[in-house]
Amino acid sequence: MFNPSQHDVRRFFCETYRKYRANEILTPLEAIARDWTVQHPEYANALADIDAALAADYSVENGAGNPFLHLSMHLSITEQISIDQPPGIRAAFLSLARRLDSEHEAHHQIMECLGEMIWASQRSGLPPDGAAYVECVKRR
Repeated sequence: MFNPSQHDVRRFFCETYRKYRANEILTPLEAIARDWTVQHPEYANALADIDAALAADYSVENGAGNPFLHLSMHLSITEQISIDQPPGIRAAFLSLARRLDSEHEAHHQIMECLGEMIWASQRSGLPPDGAAYVECVKRR
């Protein structure tokens, strides 16, 4: 299983942003990441300076949102939808996006459910409950 470090994730997004701005060829994963960075122009400064990105403290105590976590969740959700894993996530996403008239806002709603699933799994010590996750998305 792929398990990148915090610095790996930050380097990936910063390098993708650099390549995008330099009009360089992107890998398929970088192209997806680019699409999400373009939809989040508020993260441009964080993505433009790799040294600052690696040193940044996005802890809860500092009260700052973590752009790298946010973008990573977009990537995860995009992948889940593309392979319909957990089963039913694609249909739940499409229904939610239609109701909200926004795929981007649907992603943000799904992030809440994804966060809840991860938190519950960590708290209980049990594997993530994909069925509960999909049901959470359906209730949005």
